[in-house]
Amino acid sequence: MRDDLVAALLRVVDPAIVLRRPEELMLYEYDGSVLDQGMPEVVVVPRTTDEVAACVKVAFQLGAPIVARGAGTGLAGGSVPEQGGLVISLARLNRILAIDPVARTARVQAGVVNTDLSLAAARYGLHFAPDPSSQRSSTIGGNIATNAGGPHCLKYGVTTNHILAATVVLADGRVVELGHAALDAPGYDLLGVMIGSEGTLGIVTEALVKLTPNPEAVRTFLAIYDDLDAASTTVSAIIAHGILPAALEMLVGQGIAAVEAAVQAGYPAEARAVLLIEIDGLGEEVAAQAEQIAALCRQYGARELRAAQDEVQRAKLWAGRKGALAACARIAPHYHIQDGVVPRSRLPELLRLTEEVATRHQITIVNIFHAGDGNLHPLLLFDLRHPGALERAVAASEEILQACVAAGGTISGEHGVGIEKRDYLGWIFGPADLAAFADVRAVFDPVGVMNPCKLLPSGSSCADIRHARGALRAVDRGAWI
Repeated sequence: MRDDLVAALLRVVDPAIVLRRPEELMLYEYDGSVLDQGMPEVVVVPRTTDEVAACVKVAFQLGAPIVARGAGTGLAGGSVPEQGGLVISLARLNRILAIDPVARTARVQAGVVNTDLSLAAARYGLHFAPDPSSQRSSTIGGNIATNAGGPHCLKYGVTTNHILAATVVLADGRVVELGHAALDAPGYDLLGVMIGSEGTLGIVTEALVKLTPNPEAVRTFLAIYDDLDAASTTVSAIIAHGILPAALEMLVGQGIAAVEAAVQAGYPAEARAVLLIEIDGLGEEVAAQAEQIAALCRQYGARELRAAQDEVQRAKLWAGRKGALAACARIAPHYHIQDGVVPRSRLPELLRLTEEVATRHQITIVNIFHAGDGNLHPLLLFDLRHPGALERAVAASEEILQACVAAGGTISGEHGVGIEKRDYLGWIFGPADLAAFADVRAVFDPVGVMNPCKLLPSGSSCADIRHARGALRAVDRGAWI
């Protein structure tokens, strides 16, 4: 299979973009998670949609798995080539094709980095709102694959709220356009189906995205607490009083000290919890909300409220939040991160449970998360050199996710399902739901070559995919869709 695949690719694209040496392939066998690895048989790094389509068509004809990869910052194994096959890196599709400041849109290739788009739009007073913590390296295509969010999704929404249309390469290599520049176009929302599908339905190579006006005023606060429940209760109180912050983040316990040691962001290392609160909008509105937030933080037990006095201080506070994951390497060399979601009112009990789970499984868990929308990010820290450490981390993370579901939440807010959480999907969806998901997947990819063994626990098992690959040569590829 591998030799046939390489030979066929060399016939349709520039050999310079076909990577096949072991030392090259090793760079594509993992993503941002420590749990999952898989070596691809070959990697291509195309520069255009046509080249992507040509490579997909080759792999489809040979029955080889096809895995799209952006920047590799995913945290659920979604871009790990678990079944080998072809990895298509979109890193070179990194051009901003057009910015329309009147329509407030941009046409971009899938490999454009989040912050690069915002920097290019800044001259027009605009930015791309989705801002995952990896935004300095994560790409628009990767955001679309997992429907990523970030701190500011509390007010501005997740990726699906900012995508108008997309160019997609289907499993057989055909190129289609989904969505429309006009809002509320008639027909089935196939673009909505594609966003968040984690590369199992097709490969997005270009997107028409919305750009958001930069706010007139921004205020950023750090609320400091000696009591964890008080900090959690403040989160619900702010929303209940009709204030919708642009961002409302929480850091707890040991993570605060690690962040401060690494970044010197101005966080009090001894605090039990801190809230990073940002509001934006019209000047008068922001001033009024700032007074309300100060009063609520005092009412619910903040020992201190610090306000960023200028853009330098604001940037430092955000550097602490954005650099938190890396900073926790000071505590342990390896990590497993989850992103379960719960109703805001259940945050106190889930945070207490997380601490109980950490004690019971003898593992360090740091909570640094999107408190405003209840998107927990327990960071389970361990050392792989210690026997049983990884197993304890996985068991602890599973227990936390089960508690999130029991509290009325779900298993992922923005990281996606990928490999790590595919077997948990049955906790929140019944057999009929999962069957419907598998039917939708089969419409786009009836032979199961697009990112196999990901996302769904049924209809996409590795055994099913291998069976489908064996039967490929009997399929009439001109008769589907």
